[in-house]
Amino acid sequence: MKANRAYRLIVTRGGRAPALLADTARVDHIEVVEVDAGEVVLFWDRPPQAASRLARALRADLSQLEAEEFLTRWATVDDDANSA
Repeated sequence: MKANRAYRLIVTRGGRAPALLADTARVDHIEVVEVDAGEVVLFWDRPPQAASRLARALRADLSQLEAEEFLTRWATVDDDANSA
């Protein structure tokens, strides 16, 4: 099963401004939620521009990878890293 059928990506911005214009102190939240269970399986807090890059990469992989491949790949991404 494709990852985009098994998981849902939720991006919550810490403000109204787009990432390019956002305050550097703002924190955006990125969650990958399992559709069947409704539980968060992956979670990151990132600065706006890093969150935007991470969300783009996650969306691309959600549409291309199988569910198990996706989870295996992204479970190893360090929470303190600024890019994926």
